[in-house]
Amino acid sequence: MKVNGTNRPVETIVDGDTPVLWVLRDVLGMTGTKFGCGLGLCGACTVHVNGVATRSCITTVESVAGASVSTIESLADTRVGRALQKAWLNQEVPQCGYCQSGQLMSAAALLTKNPAPTESDIDAAMSGNICRCGTYLRIRAGIKEAARALATKTEAR
Repeated sequence: MKVNGTNRPVETIVDGDTPVLWVLRDVLGMTGTKFGCGLGLCGACTVHVNGVATRSCITTVESVAGASVSTIESLADTRVGRALQKAWLNQEVPQCGYCQSGQLMSAAALLTKNPAPTESDIDAAMSGNICRCGTYLRIRAGIKEAARALATKTEAR
């Protein structure tokens, strides 16, 4: 399993049907990806698998063999990730913060694929990412701010 650019031999440690979430958290000690519902419905566990936003609580480790998995821990390594992190702070998005890694990973997948998303694009990409604190308007504003920063080549420093 390749995680954040590093090959991690986990096949001898866990069964193939183990969810990626638990491999990340319990085996690799990467606790930025959160457990929410365990059913792929809330988005707290979102990671990227080959650049696609994926619910890690329902994705087996055997299904990502040979794939590239990116977690919240590597978000700042990308221009999109840095723009989102800066926008998140500017918009004061997090309250409790629990859902934020999943929200950011979904937003990063969106902006990487579509740097100028419409309202509909944002709705589609972020649907299923639940924020119990209800910061949806700030999340949307953060995505729009990051998109503007990327368009003007302004980046967090």
